[in-house]
Amino acid sequence: MVAEARGHALAARAAAWYSALSPRRREIVQDSALALGLAVLNLCSVLLYQSQLHPAWLAMFLVTVQCLPLAFRRINPVLALVCSGLPRNVYDHLQFPYAPLPLATAICIATVADRSRPWLRWLTVAGVLIGGAYSQAQPGHPQPYSAAVQLFIFGTAWTIGILNRKRRQYIATVAQRAERAEAELDAVAAQAASAAVTERVRIARELHDVVAHHVSLMAVQAEATGALLPDRPEAAAKSADLIASTARQAMGELRRLLGVLRGPSASAGKDLSERPGLTPAASLSRLDEVLDAVRAAGLPVTLMVDGDPGAVPAGIDLTAYRIVQEALTNTLRHAPGSQACVRISYSGGALTVRVSDSGQPDGDGRARSAAGGAAGGAADGAGVGPGYGLAGIAERVASCGGSLTVGPDPAGGFAVTARLPVR
Repeated sequence: MVAEARGHALAARAAAWYSALSPRRREIVQDSALALGLAVLNLCSVLLYQSQLHPAWLAMFLVTVQCLPLAFRRINPVLALVCSGLPRNVYDHLQFPYAPLPLATAICIATVADRSRPWLRWLTVAGVLIGGAYSQAQPGHPQPYSAAVQLFIFGTAWTIGILNRKRRQYIATVAQRAERAEAELDAVAAQAASAAVTERVRIARELHDVVAHHVSLMAVQAEATGALLPDRPEAAAKSADLIASTARQAMGELRRLLGVLRGPSASAGKDLSERPGLTPAASLSRLDEVLDAVRAAGLPVTLMVDGDPGAVPAGIDLTAYRIVQEALTNTLRHAPGSQACVRISYSGGALTVRVSDSGQPDGDGRARSAAGGAAGGAADGAGVGPGYGLAGIAERVASCGGSLTVGPDPAGGFAVTARLPVR
């Protein structure tokens, strides 16, 4: 029991030591074990004939030494083959009988075929043929039987080495393809994530523009309705109708946006009557709707168009529309009582949008512009604090490669000017 326990402990330590080795050192350990095992086998194969070997010690030395180079066969295959083949040729040259099979030399040949460069492989083939012919020419080798056996052994070893080389190359190629495929998948995933982030930002801007504009109009009209009741019920009713109309417009645009987000799969299997209707996309062709809404909310607006519109890309058209909508919404919120002017110019391969206001007159007769309202926190009109309007405009303009100028107007008030390239 004690001896068995010691054996188990020794085996465990050996396994732990072997596991801690690097892959290269493991190969050396494996090849050293192969060399020692084959040397013992060769030595045992000639021990029975030592009485016919003169001197016996030299014969045993040669059959043992020809196996030891296997220990470094994967470090230097050609040197291992030379060091293994020379003792075998000396053995044949001294005409020792009962030579063991040249397994060590065959293993070295297979290693050369597996791990050496092409010119070294063919040089090795020539050397093996020369060495084999010299050995076969020595007395004691029956012809052609001995030559056929040697040729079969060495040819099989060479074939095994070539096949193992092809297998390793195939595995390396498959591994490289797998790495490239994984890298491509990572790149596609990163690109998809980036596209998703960009799309989320775009959707957030779109939702902000839709909600902020219509809700601001409804807030202004709701305050006006409260101020008109009960003295002016007809005007209050008109303001309430405007709130309802604005709400319906907001719902229509939200339905359109959500319908685009859901895509065709969300409405698959439904009747056409059950599918949400999609309103036309926002564009400068629908700018009159925005102007009519802000005019009804109490903001006088004038529109001037210079130049020939021509063909404007859909993205530029939508950006220009949203700029006008957001700028007028800010004016309505932060400078009630002012007047606004929208000017759209087509010239020089660019679309220029300028929205300016005259500023809100205060009690001292001075003008308070939308810039002051935006910077000062809560707005007087709608009671809604500053948000992401101007930041959204800047992001839209930047995404189109245009330029944006925002600030006080020299003539008074506040102005937003965007230049968008159309080609």
